[in-house]
Amino acid sequence: MKKIGIGLLGLGTVGQGVANIISNPNDRHPLVGELEIVGVAVRNLQKKRDIPLPDSIFTTNAFEIVENPNIQIVVEVMGGIEPAKSLIIQAIRAGKSVVTANKAVIARHGEEIANEAKAAGVYVLIEAAVGGGIPIIEPLKQSLGGNQITKVSGIINGTTNYILSRMDKEGVHYADVLREAQELGYAESDPAADVEGSDAADKIAILSGLAFGGAINRANIPTTGINLLEAIDVNYARKLGYGIKLLAISEKGKNITQAEISQPLSIWVEPTLVPEDNPLAGVNGVNNAILVEGNPIGQVMFFGPGAGSGPTASAVVADILNIAGFQSMSSEISLNLDPLLSAKSWRICHIAEEKEITKKNYIRLITEDTPGVIGQIGTIFGQKKISIESIVQFDASDSEAEIVVITHKIKQGQLEEALLDIKNLPEVKRIAATMGCL
Repeated sequence: MKKIGIGLLGLGTVGQGVANIISNPNDRHPLVGELEIVGVAVRNLQKKRDIPLPDSIFTTNAFEIVENPNIQIVVEVMGGIEPAKSLIIQAIRAGKSVVTANKAVIARHGEEIANEAKAAGVYVLIEAAVGGGIPIIEPLKQSLGGNQITKVSGIINGTTNYILSRMDKEGVHYADVLREAQELGYAESDPAADVEGSDAADKIAILSGLAFGGAINRANIPTTGINLLEAIDVNYARKLGYGIKLLAISEKGKNITQAEISQPLSIWVEPTLVPEDNPLAGVNGVNNAILVEGNPIGQVMFFGPGAGSGPTASAVVADILNIAGFQSMSSEISLNLDPLLSAKSWRICHIAEEKEITKKNYIRLITEDTPGVIGQIGTIFGQKKISIESIVQFDASDSEAEIVVITHKIKQGQLEEALLDIKNLPEVKRIAATMGCL
């Protein structure tokens, strides 16, 4: 078999992992031995790299890679929106299939890229964009394709899960554990995308599009990160029998049939109280876990390392092999795209307004320590038709008390109205925290 030419855009942590796998094919799938890296785009040619590749294939001009006639598959692992997006589209227009780990590009421009790929008769595969080494993209496209998916949820950012695990299990303060995560390489020097939730929002946008069959407007996903989370809320959650995880959740509206052309979806990212007996509660460290619920499958969980050179490179190479395997069976690939491998959209999806999202909630209030304040708060919730699961007073002092309320499932619009009235009570000093609860 003729070697399949691979071009790498980027040789950072993931790129080096991909290069190491392809350069060491022993005891791997036989197709790995048919792959050959023939071009690598990097920023700095002088940088020392412990990679078994000849200097002659390196370039600082990434467009040389996408135009190289000896390259059949372009692997984009450089990150960022631009020039990654432009390079992906140019590679497609040059007749090359693309493998990318770039969740930011796919979450924002996935529909445009998919249309370009369809027109050119090539593949764009994205397994490494979500969940690191966890196989979740292909199962949603193929293995679970016969199900009516109703909900996708989970822990899909390893950095925040590491931070929250340390805060919960060891009582470490947020700033301290973030600094340690940066020293260990779990968090970037600028951790904003992780701790503010945008990384998880990118990933749930991608998963939602695959699970529910339509493009998702990434900009419309309500997103709250862990950067404002206080240690006291982690402590109170533990006392109430919960842990806190940054969850990304996407679910189909109630009483909506799978056959409806336009699918309303509730999608959000938020620190969330997770009961100790929930399968997500035991997912700690940098691990990820994704729950998929549907009919008739019920509930299945995908668990494993969510980031890092080895796991992410494993997913990248799996996509390369998928394309290489199909190409080896079809000499007319441009006219014979596998519909399961390429995964087309088949309906319109729209994200419900935030006020329409229905979920349980945790609320922490700072109030004066006076008789009757809990009753006043309960009365307002009752007036807004909000059912309370529990209301507990913590840490009363001479001047103030902390009151924690957990509601039953309600629309967020109801909660906003109730909190506005509660905030106006003279006995309430401030609403200290709100977050979701499973």
